[in-house]
Amino acid sequence: MKRTKEQSIQDALQLFLRSSGLETPLLQHRLIQAWPTVVGKEAASQTRAERIYQQTLWVKVDSATLRAHLHMQRQQIVRKLNETVKSQLINDLKLY
Repeated sequence: MKRTKEQSIQDALQLFLRSSGLETPLLQHRLIQAWPTVVGKEAASQTRAERIYQQTLWVKVDSATLRAHLHMQRQQIVRKLNETVKSQLINDLKLY
């Protein structure tokens, strides 16, 4: 038997995830897990990325000062998070 179409395991897995509707939830999970890496250890200890809803990452912040600081840098944070997962998943941060 002759193979007509070869593809890597990574490509096959990517196709499966996309066709089964699991690609976006997996990327969202990875983006939330990347929060501490992107914002740093100190900021991560006072925050918690909770969920993504309508392309917005909702983040609980314990400190008003830190909330103001993150708010000023939110566009850079959004860009870094999207770059981390190599997809345009979020457009904004909601800090509460």
